[in-house]
Amino acid sequence: MLENDKEQDMATAEVVSINRPTSVVPPESCMISTVDLWKTYDMGSEQQVHALRGVNLRIERNEYVAIMGPSGSGKSTLMNLIGCLDSPSQGQYWLNNQLVSELNDDELARIRNREIGFVFQTFNLLARATALHNVELPLIYAGMPTHDRTARAKEALIAVGMESRMMHKPNELSGGQRQRVAIARALVNKPSIILADEPTGNLDSQTGNEIMALMDRLQAEGNTIVLVTHEHDIAEYAHRVIFIKDGVIAGDERKR
Repeated sequence: MLENDKEQDMATAEVVSINRPTSVVPPESCMISTVDLWKTYDMGSEQQVHALRGVNLRIERNEYVAIMGPSGSGKSTLMNLIGCLDSPSQGQYWLNNQLVSELNDDELARIRNREIGFVFQTFNLLARATALHNVELPLIYAGMPTHDRTARAKEALIAVGMESRMMHKPNELSGGQRQRVAIARALVNKPSIILADEPTGNLDSQTGNEIMALMDRLQAEGNTIVLVTHEHDIAEYAHRVIFIKDGVIAGDERKR
């Protein structure tokens, strides 16, 4: 959804022509801070589509936040920016006290690998690789020595209850087990945030509940989790729900 819904965000956002100055503020002492964040797509003929319209958002360390919104609301665009998969047209984005909104593509790639653990609806595992090798991949990209990365990957798989399935390939695992491997891969670099995009979308309800219980435990252990979902029962697991509509934050509910 992070990439596939971008065209829908562009297609359904209202077409306007507005230029607003960027606010300049010091970094926030929190995990995520966006200041007057805009994402504008140039559609030609002097038309612009504003998928995000000055979003101001603050997420503290160890928060558990769900982001919801209809198709075309801008939530996928926002998650692309939070995940450092794209850059804003205007405004500032601070991640773990780093101003990342002005970084180039190579710098964003390094931030993604170091600071963000991704969990996707479709698991995104290498079909011919074992669970252990799939979890090792971020550490390979980070240049960690073989012995150290294997030990770290095993530790992550044990943390999600997959110690007995380390040498199995994805087609030898159930959907829930594949998602546990994906979560272990997200954890292995000890990231600042876990960004979960519809993590139960391809799972049955019982398995989905098991995965969400695992997310609860990870948050209780100190992880910051940002969850994207269109399912209200899944959003109920989060401690805070942010609603996106027409490129702006339409609601922000804290439940605990």
